[in-house]
Amino acid sequence: MIALLQRVTQAAVEVDGQSVGRIGPGLMVLVCAERGDAEAGADRLLERVLGYRVFGDAEGKMNLSLRDVRGGMLLVPQFTLAADTHKGMRPSFTPAAPPQEGERLFHYFVARARAAHAAVETGRFGAHMQVSLTNDGPVTIWLRVEPEGK
Repeated sequence: MIALLQRVTQAAVEVDGQSVGRIGPGLMVLVCAERGDAEAGADRLLERVLGYRVFGDAEGKMNLSLRDVRGGMLLVPQFTLAADTHKGMRPSFTPAAPPQEGERLFHYFVARARAAHAAVETGRFGAHMQVSLTNDGPVTIWLRVEPEGK
């Protein structure tokens, strides 16, 4: 699975003009399931997201995690993170999990996140979303847990 973390001062997702998720300071995380991903990979990725030290400590060094600062987490499904861009001028999305499996793993990831962290909001799988954020830093980190067997 892939997660693109963005440290934010605020982030929000709208679908059809309606707010479906909104956070203040924390992480906006784009989440993508790849072919071959399973629950164990989702669990490992979530631990990395929650524990990754991207927030400043008293000296301004990135030594604090989302857990440490108790920030918000906005999880947004985004299959395009799995794009294969090696050839041509149009991305291939064959590395992404099939939609039904991607949705199942996204919802699993969300459920596990909500069990582990107090402030979790989400986008909507399969919807055309408008995502807005104020990237703090900017800090943007790409994390990946390889599918089993690769």
